[in-house]
Amino acid sequence: MALELPRTLSPSKASAFTSCPLAFRYSIIDRLPEPPSPHAVKGTLVHAALERLFWEELPGERTIDSALDALEVAWAQMQDDPEFVGLGLEADQAREFRADAEVLVGNYFRIEDPNAVRAIGVELGLEAEIGSMMLRGIIDRLDMTEDGALVVVDYKTGRAPGSQFEKSRLNGVHTYALLCERVLGQAPSHVKLLYLRDPVAIIATPTEQSIRGHRQRTAAVWSAIERACEREDFRPRPSGLCNFCNFKELCPAFATAAAS
Repeated sequence: MALELPRTLSPSKASAFTSCPLAFRYSIIDRLPEPPSPHAVKGTLVHAALERLFWEELPGERTIDSALDALEVAWAQMQDDPEFVGLGLEADQAREFRADAEVLVGNYFRIEDPNAVRAIGVELGLEAEIGSMMLRGIIDRLDMTEDGALVVVDYKTGRAPGSQFEKSRLNGVHTYALLCERVLGQAPSHVKLLYLRDPVAIIATPTEQSIRGHRQRTAAVWSAIERACEREDFRPRPSGLCNFCNFKELCPAFATAAAS
């Protein structure tokens, strides 16, 4: 009996499948429970603060103080969030968690001036049907320049990738460009990845060729997912990421490696 396909394909799902099809099945298809990730939860907190900064403050009023006020509101709202509660932080750990989020929000202002940009959308979800695939992405912030060009901004709370990993991290860039082209009728002039930990910005410029190539690669990934679901054949792909996988106890590859 064929397994049920995911309803949509996002950059994170595509990356998960190409990294390890079996882990993808456990997480996305079987929906096995996974412990919350402190890094992901902190990312959610910082994203919520920056979203509020642009949603509630007018240009000229977007200061570090107003951003920290927005973080305070987001922090209060997070206290009942199951993902945050699931971290089981002690009081001193929670203070450290919050303090680090403040550092990341403050670092944002070292990358760009929020009063100098024209944001036309925050946390903007876009979907487009491409063949048999429903491609989906959430844009952290969509700006428009004075000449009407679109700029996609993506906040990253981890460190910027090394040169050997930078190409793989840009897959989301091409997805955003493809979605803007399909849904909004206009590809972005560029995509800015803001790495708040460093802090540094990586700017990518999508082209017709890069968008077309990404569309073909994404369709190929979706076809592979369809075949794997039809055949119930999701194979492990051992790598250095195995030590951080939540499904090691279920993985035949990890069991074989541990036994040898």
